[in-house]
Amino acid sequence: MTEALYELTIHDALADMRRGEFTAVELTQALLERITELDGTVKAYLTVTAERALDQAAAADARRSRGEDAPLLGVPLAIKDVLATKGVRTTCGSRILENFVPPYTATAVARLEEAGMVMLGKTNTDEFAMGSSTENSGFFTTRNPWDLNRVPGGSSGGSAAAVAAQEAVAALGTDTGGSVRLPASYCGIVGLKPSYGRISRFGLVAYGSSLDQVGILAKDVRDAALLLTIMAGHDRCDSTSLSHPVPTYTSALIDDVKGLRIGLPKEYFIEGMQPEVETAVRAAVSHLESMGARIVPISLPNTDKALPVYYLVAPAEASANLARYDGVRFGYSAGAGSMFENFRQSRGYGFGPEVKRRIMLGTYALSAGYYDAYYLKAQQVRTLIKQDFERAFEEVDVIACPVAPTTAFKIGEKADNPLEMYLSDAFTITLNLAGMCGISVPCGFDQNNLPIGLQLIGPHLGEEVVLRTAYAYERTTTWHERRPNPAPVEQS
Repeated sequence: MTEALYELTIHDALADMRRGEFTAVELTQALLERITELDGTVKAYLTVTAERALDQAAAADARRSRGEDAPLLGVPLAIKDVLATKGVRTTCGSRILENFVPPYTATAVARLEEAGMVMLGKTNTDEFAMGSSTENSGFFTTRNPWDLNRVPGGSSGGSAAAVAAQEAVAALGTDTGGSVRLPASYCGIVGLKPSYGRISRFGLVAYGSSLDQVGILAKDVRDAALLLTIMAGHDRCDSTSLSHPVPTYTSALIDDVKGLRIGLPKEYFIEGMQPEVETAVRAAVSHLESMGARIVPISLPNTDKALPVYYLVAPAEASANLARYDGVRFGYSAGAGSMFENFRQSRGYGFGPEVKRRIMLGTYALSAGYYDAYYLKAQQVRTLIKQDFERAFEEVDVIACPVAPTTAFKIGEKADNPLEMYLSDAFTITLNLAGMCGISVPCGFDQNNLPIGLQLIGPHLGEEVVLRTAYAYERTTTWHERRPNPAPVEQS
């Protein structure tokens, strides 16, 4: 075996461990050493659980020695720090939860642990998942492994950077408006956003409850399909989780797209896009056509309304969800004299500027006299966006478009212009508003050697066709095989 252990995919690592080529402890140690070598510069992790990981790996080896097996037995993954992990701090990238240790584990994480996962640690995120660059973390900015002066995307930037830099075999993220697909595109990996309700949200600290969905960041499509199969399914702890049967998603992975109707929405190729992005995405679509897919021009006419709709609905839900951080029940408390002063000081210190901005936007939209004009109207237009997709999927099986208008931008480049930052999500937020599924797969690089992602969108519960299309494209191209070479930590 010529690959370093940390370079392996989930399916390759499992096959090698089952053959006895190395142990889970050896694989975990290799990744922990990789984290030690690189994470001082990449800054993907908020918490590294080295002792716990080695204990879990040793337990996995003991099980395997007894002839036991499990879908993830001994595979080291990383978890975005908005998912609760019993006994391990869960900060949501916020000072207000800096020392919070949950008494329970999120269902998605628990299902991975039941399948034999080894948890390497918790990854950095924009505070409460509010951001597109991971610059809004209350602790530090994660850096893109392809260029350490650029953002990895957000809000799951820590998870994406960890996978791209090979500091984890794969990772969990969350996607409220593009927070899995955008960092996957910027970091040159696979990012899967499942349909709303496909994976339980129990234990996911809420940002926008009607939009949030646990997602997957992986090195290839097969790994994403494997993790989805493990995590999907109804959870009695989450009333929004779906009771639909869970297919074995890896069975959908075939190298054939003959006869598939792929929609190309004119609204997703806009003026001002980075030319290299449009060129790469159109080339990817042409490649799928050469494999036997049929390209169908379509229109999603309400796409231009998605951004204002999202930035009314999401902040409104956030303002309600974040009201619980009052300096009394859990999290940071300023310890001020009166209840109201303690509330003001605790939230004033604990929340960063972007979270405060969205709380204020959302509270305003929900306030008396403005609810009908803003929040209710946004929900009505949201229905129109959903209907656009439903009509489109009567004509096509999957929709292809860019993930983002540009490749990764420089750290600090958009920090003083929130509106320009929000535009990074212009092609991703529609899926969350409509509850659809989507995936980002690498489809090229720009002149600065920065990755470009192809977004494939499926109907609600259409993960199988999305994974099939992504897998067929991946198997006949080599973009996903390229890896960055970030500089190691300088030793003093």
